[in-house]
Amino acid sequence: MDIPYTVEARPDTGVNNAKLGIWLFLASEIMLFGGLFSAYIFLRIGAPEWPGMMAGHMYGRASEVLSVPLATLNTFILIGSSVTIVMAWASLMMNRFDKYRLFMGATILLAFGFLIIKGIEYTSKFSHGLFPSESNFLGIYFVLTGLHAVHVIGGIIINSYFLGPGTKLWKTNPKYFTNRIEVAGLYWHFVDIVWIFLFPTIYLL
Repeated sequence: MDIPYTVEARPDTGVNNAKLGIWLFLASEIMLFGGLFSAYIFLRIGAPEWPGMMAGHMYGRASEVLSVPLATLNTFILIGSSVTIVMAWASLMMNRFDKYRLFMGATILLAFGFLIIKGIEYTSKFSHGLFPSESNFLGIYFVLTGLHAVHVIGGIIINSYFLGPGTKLWKTNPKYFTNRIEVAGLYWHFVDIVWIFLFPTIYLL
């Protein structure tokens, strides 16, 4: 039995089941990150100094604690990965599977680059005795960026599947496969957008 609306749009929603499902999932993710951003706002409003005292030093700006250059580099990396995953989907639309593999591979490599830079950031903080328990600022920093990193890892797993075993679907049902890449791209764009909000909120404000 064929499942309806896996590729064609549903008459009641105007989108297929996969796209409807990812939008519902992303709505729940927005609520998750929205709650954490709200916690950050309330913590900052109630703090006499921000970031405040950490490891025996008083800090007046987040940029004195966090590496803005590394975060800026990571921002460009994620923006670049959004471009490459769009190009991967567009390559499938043009029936260019070879280019799809190239662009999807670039997306995965950029995601790994993001995590490596984030690991360098974390290692630097730990080496200076800056742990989540040290202050509210560090607590919210590690929770928000750590949760975001988990979503990046999830994206790597999904995209790696569609670059490896999942490519079998291209041979049997290319329209279905192209649809799934579009859905994976929507998730990846969400991950990028979250970081675009995280970067100025945590590192610059």
